[in-house]
Parts: sequence; structure tokens; C-alpha cells
Amino acid sequence: MHINITSSETGNNKGSSSRLVAYLEKENRMAEAQDKHYKPKYWFNHVRDNIQPYEVRSGIDNNVAKLSKDDAKFFLVNISPSEKELLYLNEKFGKEGAKDYLKAYANEVMDAYAKNFKRDRVEGNRDLVYYAKLENNRYYTYKDLEVRKGKASRGDVKPGEQMHVQVIVSRKDASNTIKLSPLNNSKGTNAEHSKIVGQFDRVAFKQSAEQIFDRMFNYEREVKESFGYANAMKHGSYEQKAEFREKQRVQESGNLFQQSHSKGVLDVLLDGAAKNYGPPTVDDGRRRKKKKRPGQDYDQGQQLSR
Repeated sequence: MHINITSSETGNNKGSSSRLVAYLEKENRMAEAQDKHYKPKYWFNHVRDNIQPYEVRSGIDNNVAKLSKDDAKFFLVNISPSEKELLYLNEKFGKEGAKDYLKAYANEVMDAYAKNFKRDRVEGNRDLVYYAKLENNRYYTYKDLEVRKGKASRGDVKPGEQMHVQVIVSRKDASNTIKLSPLNNSKGTNAEHSKIVGQFDRVAFKQSAEQIFDRMFNYEREVKESFGYANAMKHGSYEQKAEFREKQRVQESGNLFQQSHSKGVLDVLLDGAAKNYGPPTVDDGRRRKKKKRPGQDYDQGQQLSR
């Protein structure tokens, strides 16, 4: 599960949200250009799932009380399951059903987002102003290696399962009185000060989002695909890396143990042998002639003559 929080995909979150809203309408525009009878896909949040683009712009742009022109007005939360997670949802709920469940999951993620600020009067997603858009595809940009090498063009659809959710969330809470910035992780000088300025632990938020997915969908996550593992391998100490490698080893040993009991120990060993050494050869009863080394007859003649 990849969770990312940025200022905006369009590069500016200090003015109106209209540019970002228009950008996230791209799949609707492309589909409408191909099919005049196409019904646009709406925005959603914890209250409604039929929100129009103009409502998104209005809701975000009018929730900016006491913010200066240089203050961020909104943020973009990118919720991107891995291809393995998406395939799991497709198998469990079907492709259309997976979309509805991913929307429900996004609302739960935004609930965790609100709670992560640890602010009075901000206790869940009902205390936020946010609008989410489910997207089915991702597209190549000039930054992608395939585009630079000429193997793909900018704007082409990327292959594989790419469904994800983009969420525009206001800098101010639903009462339009409390500032909330997920890019500020200051804990303040003491606990009381933290209650005033707030705090946002991005690591805790990402771990929480991952745990929500696993709990909602009974997903058995491997250690190697966890956020904790990736974070430790990238930023952790030697001891933290060793700890996660040991967890991975124990999990893999446990998987092998379960597999051996479900298939039988001999089957598992034979599977491993087949994997490592290839299919067994068949002896057809014919003895193969031993290949002579160069000069072998000469050597034997020399030996007999002695």
C-alpha cells in the first residue's frame, strides 16, 4: 500500500482548487470523447458518492477562513494499493465490487488522517472537508524511463492494475476554524503546546492505513510488502533492518511449514527438487557410450606396449 501526501499534482495549493479538480476529471473527459452516452464518475466522501466537480471546487475554495495568500489551502492524499492488493480485491469482490470497497477503504483512511492530528474537535472524517476521486488508470509522464527511451508516449495508459484514489482535503477543518497541515510533524515544545499547534506523524498514518486495509479485507500481508519493512530498509538502523529480516525469515519458514502439512512433506521436497533441478530424466535402458578424451587411444596403446 502506497500512501503519499503532497501539496498538489498540479504544483500549486495556495490558490483555487479548480485546476486540480479539472485535472482529476481527465478520465471522465477521455471517456466522454469516445462515447457520448458515457455517464461521468462522481466524487465521493463519507456523506455522499454523487458529488459534482463544481461542488468540490466550492467546498474547498470556501473553507479558507483566516488563511493568507501564501498559506496552503488544501492537500492531495494519494491512496494507491499495490497490484497484488488490487488483484486480491478483484478476486474477492469482482472488478466492479472492488471499486466500491476501495471507496469505503478511502473513507476509513481519511478517518485515520483526522485522528492522526490529535487535535481537540477533530476526531474523525466527519470533522474534515474532503472529496475523493477513484481513478482506474495511471498515465506515462515525461519523468518515466519508458518515455525517455521512446518506448511509450506521454499520456499513454500504463499497463497492469492501476486503480487508486486521489483525495483533495481542505487545510481547515469542517468548522473552518482549525488549521490542519499533514506536512507539519512538529510535536511542539511540550505536550500542552502540542495540543495547540497539533502534530501529524506521517509514519504512523501510513502504518495505520495499511492495518485498516488488512483488517477490512482479511488480507494476510507478507513482511516484505509492509510499510514497516520498506521504511526500515530505507531509513532504519542496522538493528532495525536485522529485526525485519528475521521477521521475514520466520514468516517464510512458517509458510513452508503450513505448506508441508497441507501438501505433505514429501510433495514439498519434490516440488523444491523439481524447481532447482528441473524435470527428472527417464532411463530408456540404452547405455550411453563414454566419450573419449582426445588422445585416449594413444595413451592406452602406450600403456599396453609397456
